[in-house]
Amino acid sequence: MHVGVIGTGYVGLVAGACFAETGNDVICGDVDAQKVEGLKRGAIPIYEPGLEPLVRRNIANGRLRFTTDIPAVTRESRVIFIAVGTPPDEDGSADLRHVLDVARVIGENMDGEKVVVTKSTVPVGTAAQVRREIENRTEHPVHVCSNPEFLKEGAALGDFMRPDRVVLGVDSPAARDVLAELYEPFVRTGNPIIIMDITSAELTKYAANAMLATRISFMNEIARMCELTGADVALVRRGVGSDHRIGPTFLFPGPGYGGSCFPKDVKALMRTADEYGYDFKILRATEEVNEAQKLVFLEKVERHFGKDLQGRTIAVWGLAFKPGTDDMRESPSIVLINGLLERGASVRGHDPAALDIARRIFGDRIVYCEREYEALEGADALVVMTDWLDYRNPNMQRIRDTLSAAVVFDARNLYESAKMRELQFTYYPLGREAVT
Repeated sequence: MHVGVIGTGYVGLVAGACFAETGNDVICGDVDAQKVEGLKRGAIPIYEPGLEPLVRRNIANGRLRFTTDIPAVTRESRVIFIAVGTPPDEDGSADLRHVLDVARVIGENMDGEKVVVTKSTVPVGTAAQVRREIENRTEHPVHVCSNPEFLKEGAALGDFMRPDRVVLGVDSPAARDVLAELYEPFVRTGNPIIIMDITSAELTKYAANAMLATRISFMNEIARMCELTGADVALVRRGVGSDHRIGPTFLFPGPGYGGSCFPKDVKALMRTADEYGYDFKILRATEEVNEAQKLVFLEKVERHFGKDLQGRTIAVWGLAFKPGTDDMRESPSIVLINGLLERGASVRGHDPAALDIARRIFGDRIVYCEREYEALEGADALVVMTDWLDYRNPNMQRIRDTLSAAVVFDARNLYESAKMRELQFTYYPLGREAVT
């Protein structure tokens, strides 16, 4: 099948590469000429495990092409996916300018019947707007559909190639059949393709991310309760997650959720609710808890050292919002580091993938360390913010010997209090017994 993908960001690039991998002829379009030239050479602008060899292989096999000629993408494709960015506007709503700009280009360049699919995360009603923009500019029939993505950064290829489900919001049997054929290779193990109306598909994406964000904020509240009562959040999590009605995923407490999806989608869903005159109280609480959670480990550092951190050096392991990505959008580490700097501390940071992104954010205000133990040199304490595999079983004796004082703040509960006591660390986890 001839497939076009407009937008080569995270979603568009993964989708294009995976569709090409299953034998389709895929052309990806983007207005960023520098990015496109790099992609033609197989240079991937994002960090996502396995994506670069997948792109290179399909370029070499002639199934994946990149261009800045968006009209050509329209003309050459039977199915066109819109995968451009929808950044949050000042009021929290999704900014649809890029999506609608693409719709206009598609309408102006259609040369026959097309299936146009919104792959970007968009609020309810966007497909109707896309349809109007296209139909105002062409006499050719168009089927406008919604196909929300459910990719986890760091595991996107597996999520796309072996999805839990594929959600298709369609407007006609013809569109349903085309998209079902396109996705059939990805669901051969029996996971469902769920066909629904377009409005329901648009809302499904926001509902899924909002539910996951709410679980995270709920467990962070439980972690606070554990610290107040003396309970152990790891045991509470196991007890709760063993209930098959709840399940164990997204019940790990931490420094707050971040990234490109949860913060943006929670805000956008609240904004949509406002437009319909509904106060989405649970989501407002979810967001409030998350913003407060990003300050928890700054507060723990203050309680240990005092609010004046002049002359202190703090090592931070983990800058990306989660392991497996270089994405620092809305990362809790940004709040922590800015807070440390404002209080006079020096910061030495390490991350396996996000150092270049961090340099754009912090400039020369912190020290960037290529190796994790290098970040500990001359530091008064270590704060672990991201649960990269690199940090899960470190050389604890080396940490003790390198730090000026054996103080560890563990925002991901990677270590055991009993072991840290045995090694004579001062240890501050989340929702578990501290060692002081």
